[in-house]
Amino acid sequence: MLESPLIVVNCKTYVESIGEKALELTKIIEKESDANWAVCPQPCDIRMLSENTKVPLLAQHIDPVEPGSNTGRLLLETMKSAGAQGTLINHSERRLKFSAVDRIVARCKENELKTIICANNPDVSASAAALGPDFVAYEPPELIGGDISVSDAKPELVEKAVEKVKKVDPDVGVLCGAGVKNGEDVKSALDLGTEGVLLASGLVKAENKKEVIKDLESLIR
Repeated sequence: MLESPLIVVNCKTYVESIGEKALELTKIIEKESDANWAVCPQPCDIRMLSENTKVPLLAQHIDPVEPGSNTGRLLLETMKSAGAQGTLINHSERRLKFSAVDRIVARCKENELKTIICANNPDVSASAAALGPDFVAYEPPELIGGDISVSDAKPELVEKAVEKVKKVDPDVGVLCGAGVKNGEDVKSALDLGTEGVLLASGLVKAENKKEVIKDLESLIR
């Protein structure tokens, strides 16, 4: 589960990854991939994907709440019951206070769920690593959804993020996100010291998903 090198696909709320389309994408990954993948479906789709595929699934978000009176929140126990094996935390589109991040990580450890904390700069990456997640995903917000990957646009910051995370906790893996679309982007990220990538539109919105999957993992050693 979440072995390196790792490719994580965030379905976000794209119409191309709702319901049956999310299942179709995940089945293509399961059938065509040779590398380690994980998919982050929309909450309502987790159970359907978990019952019909064996690809590791991560929640896009979990709230720092216990079971009880919490209307409208995403509960850890619900996500785990549906089949999620972990969660993204603090994505740039769902920012949290670090006290909340800390609580979510602690609850995930208690419930044996994997954690990926997203961070928008190397210093935040280091702070995230101090909380003991499985991975920190460095993603400059201004490059998310763009045509230039962070490993090409800001390679020195990727290296700095890796250095700072490993200095805090060498057991925490580092992922690189924002603008990742092809195998060269994945290779660049790995060459800079990361354990994998986090991407979304580059695959979710692709017309030929099989081709993109093969391309993304083509240069992984």
